[in-house]
Amino acid sequence: MKTYHTHNSLSIAGKVVLITGAYGLIGQTISFAFLEQGAMVIMADIDETKKSTLENKISKDFSDDQFLFQTLDIGNEKSCRNTMDAIIEKFGRLDVLINNAGLDAKFDKDSTGKINHSRFENYPVDLLRESVDINLTGTILISQYACKQMIKQKSGNIINVASTYSVVSPNQNLYDFGDGNQHFKPVDYVASKSFVPNFTRYLATFYAREGIRCNAIMPHGIFNDHDDAFQKNFAHLSPIGRMCDREELIGPFTFLASDASSYMTGALLSVDGGWTAW
Repeated sequence: MKTYHTHNSLSIAGKVVLITGAYGLIGQTISFAFLEQGAMVIMADIDETKKSTLENKISKDFSDDQFLFQTLDIGNEKSCRNTMDAIIEKFGRLDVLINNAGLDAKFDKDSTGKINHSRFENYPVDLLRESVDINLTGTILISQYACKQMIKQKSGNIINVASTYSVVSPNQNLYDFGDGNQHFKPVDYVASKSFVPNFTRYLATFYAREGIRCNAIMPHGIFNDHDDAFQKNFAHLSPIGRMCDREELIGPFTFLASDASSYMTGALLSVDGGWTAW
């Protein structure tokens, strides 16, 4: 029987990867998966409440020279600079930046009550500004510091985390749970995430001749203890008929972080169950 092997280009072993928003659902999933594949992972997040628990968990399975925890506010230049300095001090380089940090109005059971459900004409401008400061300005700031280091190295790889709402409008029927109260996906997320695809193309073309690639991944509908009404609506509106399991993101992120995607730059990789296909 013939023996088959995974192509070497798919390996991310030894790559130094900065993941922002690392304590969230996507961030934790990718961080652990990348560590298991031999990457050196910097888990960066502004929320320190989960830091000690995660650090204790990771310390049991991985050596200290493979990971770094960093408190990072991507909207603060000093914080971005300090994070990059810490990375270079420990690892000497940065191979991959995953721009995952961001504000989002989530509809899982723990988050729905925190959302401002105002209609567009009444939506508070302060909340819009807050999302733009993080999802747009913050993403640009941390990317600037990463690019400065990648230019020195003459190599680098940036993966932006977009959204289906970067390319299509929310179907507000998804948020009608039949309780007589129409809920809305607010405009701040749509406005601030819509820049991601073109920002990706901007970086890709700006740095293509300097060895830096930039692509975006577009996940959608990641299950996280959503109630039955939301899941039912989502299944009805999604071509694939269900929400995404977080483990289904590992392959796409690994591909974009690896040399298997070396001829890709400026691309948007959809992992949305066909949501944007109709």
